[in-house]
Formats: sequence, C-alpha cells, structure tokens
Amino acid sequence: MDPSTEQVPRTRVTAGLRALRFDAGSLALNLIASLGRRGSTPIERLGTLDRLREWCDGVGLRLHDEAVTEELRTELRTLREAAYDVVAAVVHDRTPAAASIALLNDRARPAPPQPLLRATGTGVEVDGADRPLTGRELQSIVVRDLIAVLGDPERRGALRACDSSLCTMIYLDPTPGRRRRWCSMRLCGNSAKAAKHRQRQASAAPGGS
Repeated sequence: MDPSTEQVPRTRVTAGLRALRFDAGSLALNLIASLGRRGSTPIERLGTLDRLREWCDGVGLRLHDEAVTEELRTELRTLREAAYDVVAAVVHDRTPAAASIALLNDRARPAPPQPLLRATGTGVEVDGADRPLTGRELQSIVVRDLIAVLGDPERRGALRACDSSLCTMIYLDPTPGRRRRWCSMRLCGNSAKAAKHRQRQASAAPGGS
C-alpha cells in the first residue's frame, strides 16, 4: 500500500473521553479542556446546548435561560481557541496570534455582575450574587480568569501541558517542584504506564526487538 494513502487509525471515542473536564485548575483552563485530545483527533465535549448547561453547572456559573443558544456555544468555542493559543504560547515559549489577544481583550470588556451588600431589618445580606448571567458576562468572567492566571507569576509558572502526545491538555500543576507530567494520573498517566508495559512485554517476547 502506498504510505501516502494509508489512513491514520481514528481514536475510539468512549464516554470517558467525551466527559467534561473540571480538573485543569482554573475556569478558563476548564473551558479550554472542553476540546479533548488536541494532539490527535480532537474530541468536542461542548457539542450540544445540554453540554453547555452541564459545563456551566460544573464550573458553578448560571446562565439566563434565553442566553443558552447556539450563538453562545459558537462564541465560547471561538473564545476557547483564542485562550488555548495564548496559554499554549506561554507553555511553549512562543508568541500567540495577535487576533487571539484582540478577541480575548474584546470579550473581557463587558463588566461581570457585581454583588452588593444590602441592609435588612435583621442584618446584612448579599444582593445579586445569584443573578443568572448573560452570554457576554459569562465570557467576560472566563477571560478575566485567564488574565488572573497569566498575571500571577506563581500560577503562570505552574502551567503545564500533558505529556501525552494524544492529549496535550493544559493544566495548573500545584505539586512541589512542578513535577506532574500528566493531566490526570488516572487517565493519561495510567494509559502511558500501560503502553510502556506492553512495549516491555513485546520486547521480551521471542523475536521481539
């Protein structure tokens, strides 16, 4: 067979691979992780409006019902790619695209809701803390989180990309010495260990190289 026409095997997409990730270490990084396996065949985890609602629930943000639209889902995916370009540039020591910076700055401008204190007959309560968000307010909160990560030298220095060439998810490494290699030991770490074990078995087998 001509190598140029040989098809690359597609990744088997399991429910586990489609599951939303909330373990990247920040709100913005969790959004970036909603596209999985960037290093191979990407897996869209934000593929429906129900998944958008699930993602918002998972990060503790509540949208107006009328804000949950295909337009917002498209905007979030555009924001996600600009955010990935910027954090990947930090991790890999390169310059991000000017368009990514411009888009993120534009989406950060709408002011997110500001809860206020209100006196009551029996004391003080917080007013507006549970107000549902508009789509642009949601995006502003995400971008401001990203700016907070990049503006904090400690957190910026903790950005890492998963060592799995299939995954490459970017996360914050909170471990001493920043020695964590995988986005998740349970997922990519165990897969890498299993692959090395299979390689050792193959090498040890008769006829193995």
